[in-house]
Amino acid sequence: MSISTPAARNGRRPSVKDVAERAQVSLGTVSNVLNRPDRVSAGTRERVERAMADLGFVLNESARQLRMGRSNTFAYVMLDATNPFFTDVARGIELAAEKADLSLFLCNSDGRDARESAHLAHLQQQRVDGILITPVDPDAPELARITAQGTPLVIVDRANTAGAFCSVTVDDRLGGRVAIEHLVDRGHTRVAYVGGPWSLGQVRERWEGSRAAWDDAGLAEADLIHVATEALSFEEGRIAGERIAGLPRRSRPSAVFCANDLIALGLLQQVVSTGQRVPEDLAIVGYDDIAFAAGAAVPLTSVRQPRQSLGRTAAELLIDEVNNPDHEHQQVEFTPELIARTSTLG
Repeated sequence: MSISTPAARNGRRPSVKDVAERAQVSLGTVSNVLNRPDRVSAGTRERVERAMADLGFVLNESARQLRMGRSNTFAYVMLDATNPFFTDVARGIELAAEKADLSLFLCNSDGRDARESAHLAHLQQQRVDGILITPVDPDAPELARITAQGTPLVIVDRANTAGAFCSVTVDDRLGGRVAIEHLVDRGHTRVAYVGGPWSLGQVRERWEGSRAAWDDAGLAEADLIHVATEALSFEEGRIAGERIAGLPRRSRPSAVFCANDLIALGLLQQVVSTGQRVPEDLAIVGYDDIAFAAGAAVPLTSVRQPRQSLGRTAAELLIDEVNNPDHEHQQVEFTPELIARTSTLG
């Protein structure tokens, strides 16, 4: 038998008042069943729960939490949702949030300032307890404004130069250095660094580490070239591969170091599709060591970042900042590791 209720007839969600009327109890009794069930007798509690089930009542948890001054929700604004590196970081954040019984919103700035700003404004309106972000610019004034307005914020995979926030990073200059040192050790004396845009700090710092290692090896400055890309994407890697193949043979590099694995995998595909051999004709090093690197047609040498550890550590810092009145900002830096595979070893 179907019982029509006033809420159902009006096409609205059943309210606490509807439940109280159905169970023939006071609003306070329904509130106690929802929040302090130990204060309600078993028989009354069963009657209220049955009324909830009959009406299809769903507790508005977000409204209840906001009345208490908390949403129990974090958000992560990632730089590029198409890059498996950031989804792995998000997984680490999610694991820490789950352990703390928190929900997690995921947002994608797509590397655009305006989109990042729109996400941040919306998240503040939603009253999230804290924000994790891999920002387009870690020194953007907007980040400081958000914390000044009371929303804790942790920077992931970058660092604010003033140390104004907690941050979790990897030493990208060291990552660039170990990549170039590996190629120099393999006998390469003309190398291309493939990456962009230059506005991304990761791209600049990996280049700076590469240049430092190259200079320390005593090699000619002109023999470490920069092949710029518009994005850190698979397609840009293919385009870069075509550009390198079009260079005069005498100036063509024997190896490339790519600013991330997506570029490296796109370049690898382009090189193999033209009949060239990796690493005999062109050695390739990527960065991040995403899962696809080891499973590529030619397993890819890559600089590994501890992706899930980055996310988990950042989330733990944010949890501490939200809950601990004595919290002090920390800047955590992980050490990258070169994972050598067939694309340079043969």
